Amino acid sequence: MFARLTKTTQSLAYLALIYVSWKWFSGELDWNFSIACVSLSALWLGLTTYDSRALFRSYFDLLSRLKVILPLLFGLSLSGLALLAPNHSSETILSWNVLSRQLITVTPLKLFAIGEILGWGLLYISYRRNKNRYKTQGHGPLPKGAWVNPHPDALQDGDLILTSGRVAKQLRETVGHGEMVMEINGRRSTWSSFMDRGAVVQDLKEVAETNLKYGHYIALRLTKPLNDRQKQVAPQLIAIMLEQNKLWKEATLARRQAFYRRFHLPQFLRNFIDKKLPVSGYDWWGLFTGRLASDHWTCIGAVLELYGRLGVKTNTYGTGLFGLGTGLLDPIMPVRFLGDTAFHLLNDSDRLSFEEKKEKRS
Repeated sequence: MFARLTKTTQSLAYLALIYVSWKWFSGELDWNFSIACVSLSALWLGLTTYDSRALFRSYFDLLSRLKVILPLLFGLSLSGLALLAPNHSSETILSWNVLSRQLITVTPLKLFAIGEILGWGLLYISYRRNKNRYKTQGHGPLPKGAWVNPHPDALQDGDLILTSGRVAKQLRETVGHGEMVMEINGRRSTWSSFMDRGAVVQDLKEVAETNLKYGHYIALRLTKPLNDRQKQVAPQLIAIMLEQNKLWKEATLARRQAFYRRFHLPQFLRNFIDKKLPVSGYDWWGLFTGRLASDHWTCIGAVLELYGRLGVKTNTYGTGLFGLGTGLLDPIMPVRFLGDTAFHLLNDSDRLSFEEKKEKRS
């Protein structure tokens, strides 16, 4: 609940600032020019600084980077305009004259603008220091020291695989798809959902080989690993979820056919709808809104649903733009799991430990 309230407050604060900034930009803000510039810059600086710790922690998310860079550029511009704007002589508190020509005047607003510029400068320095902790991998940043393409034998039940691919390329992020590792019927497998197939179970080694062929993958491990009971129950839950997904597809197809018959849609129009909106078991609405359904899922939605049924607590996802379950324009990006405290990213130390154990066994 606290996470939702925090998200609501931050969302409303950003929307309010965007609205007031737009009124200033369009000339509808009835404030003195210098006061408006200084005030808006201060408000953006305060909100961005307050949110900076979380934004730096989720630097790998494109939106998090934009929420620092765009306010920084806008705030610096506003403070610079306030610093260069002419002021009434009665406002001057300090001035320097050279050969009877007034070169520099200082007013309270100008001092405030200088302080804001220094504040934005410190924020940018912090942003650059944080950036040095990451490296470019594929189409986005990844924490330095991450174990890229870990060996399938190094993965454990409950691990989350995040992969690159077409979606990651479109989003300009390092990963764009997620799958959960689990042993099912004696086979090392992964659980996920695909746009063309819906919920699926795949062979772990085939998943690794496919991602090595077309890009890369990384793995996140639960901070609190699954216990024996959870490992035992997981395959049964996956079987139930597969059946739920199958029933949803059948019911949805039946409703669609009934709709076609009721309105006597011609075959070409039926084919067009089926092609653009296939009933595969994938949650197309959740892909764009971030809502979480109970019987059809996006890739990361399927993983989150299984974690939830196993009793694994993660960050709060799928709450929507305002944090109140609106499901509005807030898709759950796989890359955001890199900042989830329920997991830790497999890194070089995990790789070395795995290689040492492998050598001892051989």
